[in-house]
Amino acid sequence: MSAKAQSNWVAMALVAVVSAAIGFGAIYVIVGGGDNRGEREAAAAAGSATAQRASESTAEPAPRRVSGAVLTGADGAPLNRGKMTTFVFKQAPAALPGDLAFNNGKGETVGIDAFKGKVVLMNLWATWCAPCRKEMPDLDRLQAELGSDRFKVVAVSLDRGSPDKARAFLEEVGVKSLAFYHDPDAKIGFKLMAIGMPTTLLIDAEGREIGRLVGPAEWHSDDAQKLVRAAIAAQGS
Repeated sequence: MSAKAQSNWVAMALVAVVSAAIGFGAIYVIVGGGDNRGEREAAAAAGSATAQRASESTAEPAPRRVSGAVLTGADGAPLNRGKMTTFVFKQAPAALPGDLAFNNGKGETVGIDAFKGKVVLMNLWATWCAPCRKEMPDLDRLQAELGSDRFKVVAVSLDRGSPDKARAFLEEVGVKSLAFYHDPDAKIGFKLMAIGMPTTLLIDAEGREIGRLVGPAEWHSDDAQKLVRAAIAAQGS
């Protein structure tokens, strides 16, 4: 066997071994000087197809609505995961108390009906609540990024009496996007059966509770945004 024939035989054997090992993926091997243009084009096409399949397999599934109040990703898994594992979905959207009301920044009384048509993330907080201080900037960023005619963060202070202390608190932590809301009698905490603070409710566009999270959370995290975006997308579904 000539030296050139022996070299070609070794090269073809290597192609067979490598192809079997990786399942005939994208391979580029020079045989007999590498002048075979068809082999190079085929290898490039195979590599492109492999990259596309990898991209499709790692793409984030679009959120969707399933029966009841539960929101899931396209993979069918509920969206109370990751940073939202303590969020608890209702079995079905639940009506809120009809007399649920509090004051806006002008001291005017507003009810939950004022937000009908929007998904609302209602956060109950107080200045004496240390975890509230920690999560408030996240709520502010969430409002800045997702706030629209379809979504609003409604953070309600339950500090009794004058709103001055609550206003000073928000200025101190650097809130810029959240509107000011205050319940001077702290009644909505009882009406909503909040067992601690902070407590945050996700409310659909019909004014019904989808679920709630008791305690602080990273409301600007990817997991929180996926949950909120899914609730927005579910409007009218």
